[in-house]
Amino acid sequence: MLSGHVSLTGEALIDNVKQFVVDTKDITVSRVAEKNAADLLFTLSPAHPVFGNALHIDLKKSLKKGEKVTVDIHYHTSPEATAIQWLEPSQTVGKKHPYVFTQCQAIHARSMLPCQDAPSVKATYDASVTVPKPLTAVMSAVPAATEDGANNTRVFKFKQEVPMSSYLIALGIGELEYREIGPRTRVWSEKEVVDAGAYEFAETESFLKVGEELMGPYVWGRYDILLLPPSFPYGGMENPCLTFVTPTLLAGDRSNADVVAHEIAHSWTGNLVTNKTWEHFWLNEGMTVYTERKIVGKLHGEEMRHFKAIIGLKDLKDSVDLFGPTHDFTCLIPQLKDMDPDDAFSSVPYEKGFNFLFYLETLIGGPEKFQAFLKTYIDKFKFSTVTSEEFKAYFLQYFSSLDKSVLNQIDWDTWFHKPGMPPVPNNFDQKLANISAALANKWIAGGADTSATDIKDWNAQQIVVFLDKLLLAEPAISDRKLIEKMESLYHFTSSKNSEIRSRWYRLCIQAEYDPILPHALGFLREQGRMKFTRPLYRALHKSKFGKDAAVKQFTEYRNTYHAICAKMVAKDLGV
Repeated sequence: MLSGHVSLTGEALIDNVKQFVVDTKDITVSRVAEKNAADLLFTLSPAHPVFGNALHIDLKKSLKKGEKVTVDIHYHTSPEATAIQWLEPSQTVGKKHPYVFTQCQAIHARSMLPCQDAPSVKATYDASVTVPKPLTAVMSAVPAATEDGANNTRVFKFKQEVPMSSYLIALGIGELEYREIGPRTRVWSEKEVVDAGAYEFAETESFLKVGEELMGPYVWGRYDILLLPPSFPYGGMENPCLTFVTPTLLAGDRSNADVVAHEIAHSWTGNLVTNKTWEHFWLNEGMTVYTERKIVGKLHGEEMRHFKAIIGLKDLKDSVDLFGPTHDFTCLIPQLKDMDPDDAFSSVPYEKGFNFLFYLETLIGGPEKFQAFLKTYIDKFKFSTVTSEEFKAYFLQYFSSLDKSVLNQIDWDTWFHKPGMPPVPNNFDQKLANISAALANKWIAGGADTSATDIKDWNAQQIVVFLDKLLLAEPAISDRKLIEKMESLYHFTSSKNSEIRSRWYRLCIQAEYDPILPHALGFLREQGRMKFTRPLYRALHKSKFGKDAAVKQFTEYRNTYHAICAKMVAKDLGV
């Protein structure tokens, strides 16, 4: 557990405020007091299965509008806190010391500390974290000091001076080392993998500089990266000053480093300007995908920006197919009342959001004009939160000089509130994709005239698109000999790139190629990134040879996954 206290300072927005109310979940509160004053009475509301308990604190005197109060809450967390994953030494790379990391998005911060756990509430924070030697603590803030503590401990102090939402509070503790990779960037990880991380993410400063050109000043000071143990459930998490990333990015050739470009883009779209509620999550993620691909385009060419968009379109189709084309979760603005936002998580806000922004870019005259708009949008709403309607209003105001017939083409209601694939398909440059598609078509037709040199000069993204095309083939590929020939030529099973391996395993499972089973199960044991675990478990569960093995392995290894991942996979498997 984490134990200690949190001091919360709040300002009354109206007259006659008598209570300070904050969110908690599975937290034990032992004492509440006004800063440097007497104890305060407090009560916990009955537990809500999703949202936990509201902590009602009775203030000594009513506050007038504009008055501030600071309350100290002494508490400890539960071992089952959904924000916190505790790892035994055996679950780390070094195998010697325990490890802990947090993941507060979307509404899990309340299980780590009492707080107003909504993205609409932004705050600065200071923190002091005491850990046993030789462990190191890192947080989503700028390191302020490190001191020796009592009883063979160390105290790490942090300061976050930029207001941010509670879901961005983050803590990591382990036997960590760092490598400098730029003037304001370093990679943290266990010593066994820190050098691999430093190599993989060496382009970070370049990404930052392009981000600043596109979106304005980087306000967070440092941009460090914590390379986490394999159970981290996401590709990356944009915690300010300290992005968390999965080790599945370690391909040895920087082919997956664009995930870091995505998290860097969040420094503006998400962290600096934030969705007011989780219904408007596309404003965080669609904007960030758009900016990420602009960064990639600046560094690697416009063709690559379009190529990434084509890959993303496949991910969007997968999500729409999973939920169903009429499901509310395929809307840009889903209805989430009384729901856990995690239940709606998919590529929809990312890729449907990106496609909407790309559509607007095309409509108003191209990427340069749209990028100029986004830069002013960031400047106008920085340090605050926005809704989709506010975005719409600002867009229409900014482009008010355009011909009305152009703006009238935008069907805002359909884009925002209608389910399914985008109402207007975008035209992306197909040059790179056509190369992948041509080879895929050869295999769909039977695999004639193919050789080991087919993909010799390809990048990883081209292989991903090739495999995506095969996964979409109708009728589905089911020829075992075809799979065996492909493996003998391309050796996908031994690839170090997780994006390639995950797709290859799914293709083999779809073809009922049972020799892939130990490889697929091994991949599911070695990492817990939901992007890979959920589709792969679903594919096994749907297959003849893998259904029982999938359920058996998940049941056995469930506790090694992050709580969010375990919950979603359990739902996928019906266990």
